[in-house]
Amino acid sequence: MSFELVFGLLTLFGTAAIGMPVAYAIIIGVLVYLGLAGQDLAIAGETMVQRLFDGFLLLAVPLFIVSANIMNAGSISDRLLRFCIALVGRFRGGLGHVNVVASLIFSGMSGSAVADAAGIGKLIIDMMVKSGKYSRGYAAAITAATATIGPIIPPSIPLVLYALVSDTSIASLFLGGIVPGLIMAGVLMGMNAWIAHKRDFGKEEAVPIIQLPQITLNAAPALLMPVILLTCIYTGVTTPTEAAAIAAFYALLVSAFLYRTLKFMTLYEVFIESAKSAAAVGLVIGASMILMYVVIQENVPMMISEIMSGSDISPLTFLLFVNLLVLLLGCILDATVIILVIVPLFIPTCNALGIDLIHFGVLIVVNSMIGLITPPYGILLFVISAVSQIPLKEMIREIWPFLGVLVAALVIMIVFPDIVLWAPRSLGY
Repeated sequence: MSFELVFGLLTLFGTAAIGMPVAYAIIIGVLVYLGLAGQDLAIAGETMVQRLFDGFLLLAVPLFIVSANIMNAGSISDRLLRFCIALVGRFRGGLGHVNVVASLIFSGMSGSAVADAAGIGKLIIDMMVKSGKYSRGYAAAITAATATIGPIIPPSIPLVLYALVSDTSIASLFLGGIVPGLIMAGVLMGMNAWIAHKRDFGKEEAVPIIQLPQITLNAAPALLMPVILLTCIYTGVTTPTEAAAIAAFYALLVSAFLYRTLKFMTLYEVFIESAKSAAAVGLVIGASMILMYVVIQENVPMMISEIMSGSDISPLTFLLFVNLLVLLLGCILDATVIILVIVPLFIPTCNALGIDLIHFGVLIVVNSMIGLITPPYGILLFVISAVSQIPLKEMIREIWPFLGVLVAALVIMIVFPDIVLWAPRSLGY
């Protein structure tokens, strides 16, 4: 590793440590490297623009963001919530189960943990607190934990980004996320049931069976969205990017014309907010592309691969090591940065050790999502605190059991790769 690269990385981490946004810190670090190496600084801008324009798959990211924001602005979230209450609200700790199931269904539309937390998450927190059966900290903690399912169940913005850096089939990655997402939902519901029994949470009033068909019918257009999205992808009718456009258009049709809850000014605000979010993500992606240009030029991925291969490390040991590293980094770094900057360093080693890149990618995304709720800097904890006005300390006190079962689920996925690979292999990917 050259002196120029070391000094550039020190600049990157130093500027990030004093609070500069990660994208800007990366760009400054790269400019320092290019200056010390005597290279043209214009390479940074050229690389960023070229990589972004070449990445057709990246168009899926802003489209999924628009789709999620439209659903939050319309009444889709409300109707889905009523459907979930009718489905599982009758059990002890029912609103906790509703929280998990709602996130599971909503994740099939948004692809974003933050969208889940800020949208349907706020609604369910208010319901749990007003019921008088759950503390504010518990309601916020289980909401943060269930939001991690969002980017695992397809569609998934992080999996789109991983497909970009690993040159892996996005369709097979989406399939690989289905079973792990269901496992995460299962362990969270199990922990909620155990805590509900231990603390004697009261049962919710059961929705009469006779009302279930009408409630399901009201939610049906929203429930059809993930079905339409995935059918378009797996039948080959559209690419994932085109399917994302269909999802955004379908959300607009349902909210504005079928449910008639989306006004013009609200739609304008949705587009403005979506543009801001997409620009923020795009800046991180562009900055990461420049950094990857530098890293590849310095041959860092191949150096890591040679070290790992030469040390006679087993695939399982390598996976445990990388996941432990990602878990630690997830406490302080955003998932986008981890996937775009850290993960490409290990892809050559995965190829050398015969590790399936679908398995590896799903593990990394699951791990990164767990990092979003890991104290003290988990981003989802701050998002939930901001939208619910619940202090962080109350949430952190309750998050540990849910964090523990999610880590346990991750370890099981590491040890048994067929959990991830079963669905892609069954459909011939």
